[in-house]
Amino acid sequence: MSTHPAMNNVTDGTPASATTSGQRDNMAWLLRQFASETPGVTHAVLLSRDGLRLLDSDVDKDWADELSAAFSGVASLAANITGPSHKKRPARQVIIERDDCLFFVQSAGRSAAFDNHPGNGEVDTILAVIATRDADVGTVGFEMGRLVQKFAPYMLIPVRVGTGGEVR
Repeated sequence: MSTHPAMNNVTDGTPASATTSGQRDNMAWLLRQFASETPGVTHAVLLSRDGLRLLDSDVDKDWADELSAAFSGVASLAANITGPSHKKRPARQVIIERDDCLFFVQSAGRSAAFDNHPGNGEVDTILAVIATRDADVGTVGFEMGRLVQKFAPYMLIPVRVGTGGEVR
């Protein structure tokens, strides 16, 4: 029995497109729940590493597309900065503080739930979150890590979580 989303569901014969559609629906529900229940969070967007909006928490579509392109660039810049070890490593989380809000950017794993995405059907994802200026940064970051863990069943390669709860 294969669990790869490109295959038909062996147990009930559901076509792969219906399976990935159900996965996207579940992930969209989790994302909207996160945005509505996490104190200080106003919006959340799941995007592809190449900057395409995949899911959002009912964000204006033009703004969500703009945010996706920008946050893809932020994640790329952060991953290409060499640290004290003189090696490039992806950032666990990037936080941008502005006068009007806080932006959080974090890797969310690789998924095949987005068969409508260009390429081979597998996409590396990034979670971007917008929060109010007075949001508790620790709480938002912690809840983002929990959301990424909840996404794990829908991912081919989930983000690993270390012993201290930090996302890698």
